[in-house]
Amino acid sequence: MNVLVVGSGGREHALCWQLAASPLLGGLWCAPGNAGIENEATCVALDPMDFDGLAAFCRAQAIDLVVVGPEAPLCAGLVDRLEAEGIAAFGPRAAAARIEGSKGFMKDLCARHGVPTAAYKRIGSLAEAEAFIAELGAPLVVKADGLAAGKGVVLAETEAEALDAARAALGGAFGEAGVTLVIEEMLVGEEASYFALVDGETVLPLETAQDHKAVGEGDTGPNTGGMGAYSPAPAMTPALCEETRTGIVEPLVRGLAAEGSPYTGVFYAGLMLTADGPKLLEVNARFGDPECQVLMPRLKSDLLAALIAAHDGELKEFDLRWRDEAALCVVLATQGYPSAYEKGSAIRGIDAAEDLDDVTVFHAGTARTDVGVVAAGGRVLGVTALGADVAAAQSRAYEAVGRIDWPEGFCRGDIGWRAV
Repeated sequence: MNVLVVGSGGREHALCWQLAASPLLGGLWCAPGNAGIENEATCVALDPMDFDGLAAFCRAQAIDLVVVGPEAPLCAGLVDRLEAEGIAAFGPRAAAARIEGSKGFMKDLCARHGVPTAAYKRIGSLAEAEAFIAELGAPLVVKADGLAAGKGVVLAETEAEALDAARAALGGAFGEAGVTLVIEEMLVGEEASYFALVDGETVLPLETAQDHKAVGEGDTGPNTGGMGAYSPAPAMTPALCEETRTGIVEPLVRGLAAEGSPYTGVFYAGLMLTADGPKLLEVNARFGDPECQVLMPRLKSDLLAALIAAHDGELKEFDLRWRDEAALCVVLATQGYPSAYEKGSAIRGIDAAEDLDDVTVFHAGTARTDVGVVAAGGRVLGVTALGADVAAAQSRAYEAVGRIDWPEGFCRGDIGWRAV
């Protein structure tokens, strides 16, 4: 089979790395890819939002399956466009991807189908925000309704902070994503993630993983797209996984199907494990990043076969096998991230890091120039290691990080601390 992966980050590198091992694979391309992905696939200079260009490329190369990595093209309808032209694509159509593209849509869907989540209200003006903040009381969470690259969420400890966050978002801090808001109660507990493949009806669980969103050690500082992850996540016990599947994911999948928007793709449920059980914080309509970078090294089954089964509605007869080892990923980011940062600094020592057993360096924001690999984004590398347990994987990952020569980069030194 000829496969095109759409995207350019660490998630897409991990997907290409795993797909490249499939005996079903013919040719593998990635649009646009990065300096690391080019070791696994042929990179093509196409923007993920260039639907005309992607469709034309698929026709020219006889692509059998398109795997859409990022959320923006999913929410904008790339799968709809490709499927309308007879090109098979893995990922939800736009109507189902609204579960990530609009936080208000997700919350309303939960309310209609009895899925546990925080008390909330959809807000369209500062006056509404002020009234609801006073009614609910602090602490609160203020969220831009639309896609904001993981940065549209403010945890407000006081009503004044919540009002300031609402004022900033409604004032254009997140562009169109913040034209409307969701304001909700702040749940107390430990955050965790649940992943599954969905074929419109059947929910096939993946292994568990947990990421670190905050930029600073001890989970402090502003939220980022993710500074590291590990798998398995001890907090997600088998009982909690089952409760999440039957009480959260399956009701939402049934609800979307009943409302005319069947969901096919990866279902990523962000949870808060409260004293009253798991409650849904958010849904992502794709593999997480950097969670994908710890799930793929643990997957023993053929990823391509699994994605085909999901696309074709055949997950009921499918099963997945996983490695017993744990995996841990440390993200190296450019100094200044998640605020302003400079691009173009040279990165050395990646090969030395990968010389260690069971270490893979997934590229996120990289490019290749005359001087070699350079930083081309905020989150740049995901140094991933396997180990007998999370502690062993953590030790090996940081040993690999120590071999990378990149003065302009930084990382957290405590990824996996909850599990360890």
